[in-house]
Formats: sequence, C-alpha cells, structure tokens
Amino acid sequence: MIRNQAMIGAATPVQPSTAASKWQQIRLGAKNVLPASVAVMPLGLALGVLLVRSGLPWWSAPLLAGLVLAGSLEFLLIGLLAAVAPLSHIALTSLLVNFRHVFYAISFPLHRVRGKGAKIYSMFALTDEAYALTLQAERNNYSSTRILAIQGLLHASWTTSVLAGALLGSLIPESIKGLEFAVTALFAVLAIEAFKAYRSIPLSGLALISAVVASWIAPQSMMVVAMAMFLAGLAVAYLLRRRTGAGDGEPAAAPLQEEGSNAR
Repeated sequence: MIRNQAMIGAATPVQPSTAASKWQQIRLGAKNVLPASVAVMPLGLALGVLLVRSGLPWWSAPLLAGLVLAGSLEFLLIGLLAAVAPLSHIALTSLLVNFRHVFYAISFPLHRVRGKGAKIYSMFALTDEAYALTLQAERNNYSSTRILAIQGLLHASWTTSVLAGALLGSLIPESIKGLEFAVTALFAVLAIEAFKAYRSIPLSGLALISAVVASWIAPQSMMVVAMAMFLAGLAVAYLLRRRTGAGDGEPAAAPLQEEGSNAR
C-alpha cells in the first residue's frame, strides 16, 4: 500500500512543470508574433508622431493605442478628437471602420481560450494581425496560453511603438522610403503561408475575386464589401458541400492539450 502510494505520488506532475509548459507556450507565441510586431512598428511610430503634431498630449498616445487597439481607426480618431467631433459621429465611424471584425469572430478560435477574463481580453485584442497569426490555431493545436501570448505581445508592441513615436516625434523623419509597404508585405506573406498550409485553390480564387470585384464596385468600402462577398461565397460552398455529403468521413480536429494536463 505504501509503495503504491509512493509510486502514485512520484507520477503526479508538480507545479513547476506546469509553469515551464506555460513559459514554453509564451515563447512559441513570441516567435509567431515577432515578424508582425516589427512590421507594425512603423505605423505605430507614425501614429505617435501624428498624435503630438495634432496638438494632443503625449500621454494620450498609450491611452489611445492601449484602449482602442485598432490602427486604422486610431488614425481617424486623432482627426476627430482634434476637431472635437460629436460622439455620434465617432461611434458611426468606429462601426464602419471595424465592421470587418464581425467576420473575424466567425472563425477565430475563441473556444481554445480558457477563462472568462481571458476570453473577454481575447475578444478585445482581436486585431487583423492577431487573426492572421491564429488562423491555423485549430489545425496546429495552439493552446490558450499561446493564443493569448500572441495577442498580448501584439498589443504591447503596438502600444510601445505609438508611445515611442509620441516621445521621439521630433527625431523621426517625416518619410522613410519603403516602410509604408511593411504591413502590406506582412499580410502578403501570411496569405502565402496560409495557402501552403491549406492548399485550397478555390478558396484563394474566391478571395481574389471578392477583392477585385469589391474594389471595382465599391472602392471606398472595399474591405467591408469584399469580406461580405467572401463570407457569402463560403456560406454557399458550405451548403453545397453539406448537401452533397462531401464532408462525411473527414477527420475531426485534434483535441486541445492544455498546459499542465496529463496529455504530453
């Protein structure tokens, strides 16, 4: 009896291994997010410079970046705040600019995030870059800690770069050739990597057609129209696939292995 209890106690994982596992997941998330953090840094610096040159105090930079966390909207908000725009105008602008996040929420792996507070933060920190970097979370079995590390590190790097731009605005030149293409290049690379993972030519073709048609019929609202068209196309494809029974027999996604669980 004593021997069996000793063997059971020896096989029980201890707390340090759980902490080590979480740190490993954080390091993996940092590895995922490093290229994106470098790519968004020029935009953050530009936002900080624009903020102080518009007459707003430097300390509003981390507040704007940390509480709003939406790059394109933040650039618009600076002009609206400087012009003392009414709240109704700001609310409508925010809705139109961030409407694309509604489509992100459909496929974002929120079910993998554990804890009510963590889920609330994950929904708040659902940016373009965070969505792109967690697109394969289900396929690659990302843990809750890894997803939160990706979002948290993106949040921290964006806020830091905006604050640096506000504090060092006078030292940053107005134009640095090539930096404006950094974020475009980032999403081009992410799209290529996603194609390599899924190898879906129809899906890529649908995205391309949606973007081209939207830029032709609604150039001022290209993003919203393109994503609506893409979502409609995905819905039609899903219904057709379900009707023909093409989805029968597909393997289920791998179960989540949380940090500190018995699964190793």
